[in-house]
Formats: sequence, structure tokens, C-alpha cells
Amino acid sequence: MSADPFADRPVPMPRGRRSTELAMLVFALAVVLLAYCAASLGLSGKLPSGPLLYIVVFAVLMLAAHLAVRRYAPHADPLMLPLAALLNGLGIVMIYRLQESGRNGNPGNQVAGLLTSATQTQLLWTGVGIVALVAVLVLISELRVLQRYTYTMGALGLVLLAIPALLPSSHSTVNGAKVWIIFGGFSIEPGEFARLALAVFFAGYLVAKRDVLALAGRRVLGIDLPRARDLGPVLIAWAATLLILIFETDIGTAALFFGMFIAMLYIATQRVSWLLIGVLLFLFGTWVTANLFHHVMERFTVWLHPFAGSNPTGIAYQPVQALEGLAFGGLFGTGLGHGQPYYTPLVQSDFIFSAFGEELGLVGVMAMLLVFGLLVQRGLRAALAVNDPFAKLLIGGLSFVLALQVFVIVGGISGLIPLTGVTTPFLSQGGSSLVASWILVGLLVRASDTARKPAPQPIQDEGMTQVVRAA
Repeated sequence: MSADPFADRPVPMPRGRRSTELAMLVFALAVVLLAYCAASLGLSGKLPSGPLLYIVVFAVLMLAAHLAVRRYAPHADPLMLPLAALLNGLGIVMIYRLQESGRNGNPGNQVAGLLTSATQTQLLWTGVGIVALVAVLVLISELRVLQRYTYTMGALGLVLLAIPALLPSSHSTVNGAKVWIIFGGFSIEPGEFARLALAVFFAGYLVAKRDVLALAGRRVLGIDLPRARDLGPVLIAWAATLLILIFETDIGTAALFFGMFIAMLYIATQRVSWLLIGVLLFLFGTWVTANLFHHVMERFTVWLHPFAGSNPTGIAYQPVQALEGLAFGGLFGTGLGHGQPYYTPLVQSDFIFSAFGEELGLVGVMAMLLVFGLLVQRGLRAALAVNDPFAKLLIGGLSFVLALQVFVIVGGISGLIPLTGVTTPFLSQGGSSLVASWILVGLLVRASDTARKPAPQPIQDEGMTQVVRAA
């Protein structure tokens, strides 16, 4: 007879937390609905009627994403999808608010470049993003399968980065940034997807070479510097960053690209010296290009002396309008629909965070930054929990680059750092950024599902158990 009466009972499998995810998703949808109603009341003084269909469609898309996660990633973190849904929904609400600002007898408030179908288009891209999320969950059962395509992804990422630089300006340049592929009425920003492909390449390469890159050379001021022969990958990444700055006039993409590589290199080797070398190289490269190329120096001039060119024809008009909007919002904001964010050019894309700052105030934008921080924290938590080195490095790098992207754009809008032309994930108008952000969430969800999945339980053979007991 067994000494433990519970020894032969099957071990209960831990349940996933999909019910928690559904509850949090319903809460996120409720917040989006309230924001939508508040924006409509602020604009017209009445609740929305027909356009309420926007929120219904959005809710259907998010519930479809939840069902996909429930089916293909049942053990995933229950907060990732609701957090992303909340940000995406608030972005749609703000785009609707900006779209409607020129109506109701106020044609002078129309946002330049914003079509009357902007909300529908953003919903369409949200649907494409959810399809991409589901495709990631269905096609990638384990992140380590991507390691097989390390160099393929590296080549794909470089091609995507290079295409805009090779195209004529009429097919690649928007507002001075040569980062688009434009044909007819269709446009795509390939750098958003190049970042994901290069993250896979960096993870695969660094996992294979981390032992070599972690070797220490000379020790200077208490820091173990790497060997000179191992500086090649960093110098290549640095040179690629300079090429992006020179040929595509895009400081934001260059900063994200190089920052992601240095962060993943540090995660792989645990060497602080790589961080120091990366920061010094980036600062030196930026200084050189700023002195050689006018468009780079212009960014620093606007940052240091914004009000010198704050007139409507000056180069600093846009960032100054964003700063004034943030100041006008104060602590609690003017309320959705009550501000004047339409004075800021391109407020629907690069400067959408200033619109939130004006109408939600400091309290509102801090809450939104907290949501971004929670999403990054859940990604880093999944990276720590997963056992596969490749997946750990990939998810750690993607979580970091999400945080870096938010810091770069919010820091630029608020005047903390020079302004760069990157989008705010999930919030800004545009399909490339939104779809790429949902692909990133899909990878985070897959990693968290792998990390939280319980180990398979052994199946006892009843006949064998009886024989063992009889013996």
C-alpha cells in the first residue's frame, strides 16, 4: 500500500487565464467606448449615433483576437492583448475626434492631410493587424523555429531598409523623410517591418556568437573592454545607422535600429562596455553627420532654439505648436473634443501624443505611458521566463525597442531630446506602424505562452502500476 494516499492521483494541470484576459478586454473596450462618447459630446454636444458602428467593429476585432489567443496560446499572459487593445482603441478615438473637428460648421478646423474616411481606414488597418497577430500565433508554434531563418531575415531586413533609398523621391519621400514606398494611392513604410526582421537576425546571430563577444580584453577604469577583433559587428551596425541618416534623412529609424542592436548585444553578453561603446559611437556619428548634412543639423537647431522659427513658415512651427498644446492641456486637459490640436501639422501621425496631452492633460498622458510601460514589462517578464536563449534574446530586444520608440517620440514632442520622425505605437494614424505593432504583440504572446505552458505530465499505465504494487 502506498504511504501517500494522493501519490497515484493525476496532477491537475494549471488553467490558462483567458477568463481574466476577457474581463480585462471588456474593461478596455468600455474605456474606449467612454472616450468615444466623450469626444462626440465635446465636438457636437450629443452622443454618437451612426458612427457608433466604429466601436462595434473594433470590439468584434478584439474579441476575435481573444478567441485566437484562447485557441492557439491558451497559457499566454492575460494582460498583453487588453493593453494593446486599449492603446489601439484610444488611437482610433483620437483620429475620429480629429477627423470630425472640421465639421459642424467649423471647416477652418479641418486637419490638413486627414481624409474624411480616416477612422474607417484605421479600423481597416486594425483588422489587418489582428489577422497578422493570428497568423503569428498559428504559424509560429515556438519562437525558436525563427532561428532557422536568421540570415534570411537579416537579408530581408536590409532589403526593406534599402528600397526607399533606391527609389526616386516621388515614390519614397514624405515630409522630407525618404522612408516610404509610394505607388498610386498605396503607401507603406518598410522600416517598420525591417525592424522585426532585423530583430530576428540579431537574436540568431548573437546567440551563435555571444561566447566570443563576451570575451574580455583590456580592463580600463574598472570596465572590461571587448577585444578589438570583436568590434566588427558593432561597427557594421554603426555604419548602417549612418547610411540611414545620410540617405533616408531618418534619425528615428537610425536610433531605433542601432539602439535595438546594442540592447540585444548587452542582453546576450552582459557586458556594460558594449553599452558604453554603442552610446559613444552613436553620439560621434550623430555629431559628424550633423556637421556634414544640413537636414541633421536642422533637427538640433529646432531642439535648441525652437521659438526662433516658430512662425507658420519656420522650421520649428510644428514642434512649437505641439509644445503649446501640451502646455494648454495642463494637469487634467481640456477634455476630449474641447481642445485645438488641429493647429499642429500632422497631429494625426507623428504628433498624436500632443493631441492627447492637450485634451487629457498630464494625468491622461501619464496613464497612457503607464499602459505602454506595463506592456513592455510583460514582454520583459516573458523574456525572463522563457528557457530558449534565442526566444529570450528576441523578446527582450523587441520589448526594449518598443520602450525606446515611445521614449524617442514622446521625448521629441516634449522637447526632452531632438525630434525624430517615428510614430507612436498603436496610436498614430498609419497602417505600417499599426500592423507591425500587432505582429510584435503576437510574438510577445507566443513567448509568454511558451514560458507559462506547464510541463507535460507523465501518463501512468494502470496495468504496470498493479504489477509494481504486487511485486
